[in-house]
Amino acid sequence: MNWLWQIFDPATISAFFTQFQAEMQHPAFWVALGKIMWINILLSGDNALVIAMACRGLPPRQRFWGMILGAGVAVFLRIIFTGIVVTLMALPFLKLVGGLALLFIAAKLLVPEHEGEGDVDAAAHLWAAVQIVAIADIVMSLDNVIAVAAAANGSIPLLVIGLAISVPLIVAGAALIMALLTRLPALVWAGAGLLGWVAGEVMATDPAIQPAMHAFFNGPVGVGLDGVLSSLGLGLRFANGGHGGEVLLGLIGIAVVLLVGSIWRRRKLEAAEHSATA
Repeated sequence: MNWLWQIFDPATISAFFTQFQAEMQHPAFWVALGKIMWINILLSGDNALVIAMACRGLPPRQRFWGMILGAGVAVFLRIIFTGIVVTLMALPFLKLVGGLALLFIAAKLLVPEHEGEGDVDAAAHLWAAVQIVAIADIVMSLDNVIAVAAAANGSIPLLVIGLAISVPLIVAGAALIMALLTRLPALVWAGAGLLGWVAGEVMATDPAIQPAMHAFFNGPVGVGLDGVLSSLGLGLRFANGGHGGEVLLGLIGIAVVLLVGSIWRRRKLEAAEHSATA
């Protein structure tokens, strides 16, 4: 439990705000913040549905507080669990495993779900509703935790701010968000592609993978690619510690997600059509 007490330690809180002030000066911070918010919105439709269904049996006045308190507990627990995952991702091969899991999550995002999945009983009391929301969010949020931890890339202020902003937005605008994603399916495909990009970048920065990748691209292959890119007027570099390898794996991640997701989606729709006509 020592790690939990450290979260509320004044020195830890002061260090958090110092790091936040330093990071927010860089454009990369705001780009990553946008990634976290978009990923969380895409992956949290089920969580918003759980909140609505768990609170639907409450009186109108308690329904509002049930949604607010349930979402607050869910945000707090998710920040803690995501912080643990961010810390663990500093270990060798865990980013590789997390990236592969993220590819699966992104591909699954493109597959239609069966109707009735994720049904939740309505609660008759306020605290019962809060408990349902909190427990369901823990069970259902593994994909969110992995994706947000990957996008945060080790930055605790980034993941705290990103989750603190995006989860309340999801709760407040769940119906609007779901309608928007239903009307514009391209947004879901774009989000899946974004997850594929993040997965590729995560695997490329794994402590066990990155040195080998840089060593490979420092050879003739990287030098040749740099020559081709220079002739095209592109500033991307592979050799001498450039970020070309990360970009390449990000593009491969997008391609894998869209290809696997398309095949998976087609087979799921064919199976549903077959069962409907049987």
